Amino acid sequence: MLFNSQEFIFLFLPITFFLYFFLLQKRLITGAKGLLVFSSLFFYSWWNIAYLPIILTSMLFNYTMGNSLNENFSKVKVSKKFLLGIGIIANLVLLGYFKYMDFFIENFNALFDGNIPMLHLALPLAISFFTFQQIAYLVDSYRAETKEYDFLNYSLFVTFFPQLIAGPIVHHKEMMPQFASKWNLVKNYKNIALGIFIFSIGLFKKVMIADHFAGWASAGFDKAETLTLIEGWVTSLSYTFQLYFDFSGYTDMAIGIALLFNIKLPINFNSPYKAKDIQDFWRRWHITLSRFLRDYIYIPLGGNRNGSFRTYSNLMATFILGGLWHGAGWTFIFWGFLHGAALVIHRTWKNLGFTMHAVLAWFITFNFINISWVFFRAKEWDDAIKVLKSMCGMSGIEFSSKYAEKLSFLNEYGVTFGEWLHHIHGNKSVSWVIIGVLVVVFAKNSMEITKSFKPNKWYFIFMALILLSALSNISKFSEFLYFNF
Repeated sequence: MLFNSQEFIFLFLPITFFLYFFLLQKRLITGAKGLLVFSSLFFYSWWNIAYLPIILTSMLFNYTMGNSLNENFSKVKVSKKFLLGIGIIANLVLLGYFKYMDFFIENFNALFDGNIPMLHLALPLAISFFTFQQIAYLVDSYRAETKEYDFLNYSLFVTFFPQLIAGPIVHHKEMMPQFASKWNLVKNYKNIALGIFIFSIGLFKKVMIADHFAGWASAGFDKAETLTLIEGWVTSLSYTFQLYFDFSGYTDMAIGIALLFNIKLPINFNSPYKAKDIQDFWRRWHITLSRFLRDYIYIPLGGNRNGSFRTYSNLMATFILGGLWHGAGWTFIFWGFLHGAALVIHRTWKNLGFTMHAVLAWFITFNFINISWVFFRAKEWDDAIKVLKSMCGMSGIEFSSKYAEKLSFLNEYGVTFGEWLHHIHGNKSVSWVIIGVLVVVFAKNSMEITKSFKPNKWYFIFMALILLSALSNISKFSEFLYFNF
């Protein structure tokens, strides 16, 4: 069940909302929480009910381990550090088996000329997200930063359907107090209005923007055998904008849905393509993942406490692991390596006291991000090389035939004229890319827009327009990109 599907918008969400507050109105608080857990598991099982035992087993195991690590349960005689190690290893084994086993087998066979058959395991939905979320819970329990929670509350923390599938990666201390607050147990009409408004923005981003860019990105990466210079840039930039509007759209929708239930999810995006350096980008892009990588990998590795070499090594290790978390493939690992190397270069640049003009800094940062996304998107190395070669003009330069007469002098430099953009099937794509750049650089993001939100007729008209335009285009099945991770 997708956020951008009719069954979710017109059936699942309203039924869950009204039943939840009906039970709360009857003072059946436990029943209302139980309903949210059941609804969330139903939402999760909609994709494939075979996934259900996996998430239930993971929840029960981590709840038990978390309680054993918590100071409130001091009867456990085994070393807490040992228990934490067992808990983390068990979670990583579960994630590794389903997500990385075929990747390891493939590389083992290639390295040692082996013949181990591939398992071809179906990746359980959201396993990366709920695994990271629960590892953080175990570490915080070890640090005595959690309180005693019953299994129902813990289940709600893990499975709450707005953030279950693709985040944000929430922290227990952000969620548990909200579920326990008596002020959140009654309908809040301001939250409802704001939630629908944010949801509408997210749905519009996904259906009306991201899905348009998706067509050009797929044509360039997956279908075209060769690309010209402009086609290469349109392909890479189309994916750059598709990924942003798709994932930030999902997050907006998740934040909006959660607000209907009086729950505030953390902000996950803050105009990342406005960043003027790579460190600033990671403070703005997928903020909850950046927080997890910092708090549970970078800092435990030593952070910046042990000299420059260790700091740079920790940065590289953190982002290579971050790349691997996104997917079982060398292209993801190389994408993580690129970002780790960029952060090392940025830190070195700052330590040497160098500065750069803001516009040039943005231009370099944005283009680095765009180029690195090529590896993130490519299914194979050859796909990435194909796009990068075209972006460098190594696969030919072609302009529209209507410019042939005025620009004929370019013929001697190898420039041709004809039916340009024929490989990616979209003459409108260049205009969309230009508009995309202007929007991500100069427009307010959705969270900035909501700061000035007032439930008046003008906001209602704006919301109605974007919501109706999106709803009229949701007939086509279109998954969110981060469902694959």
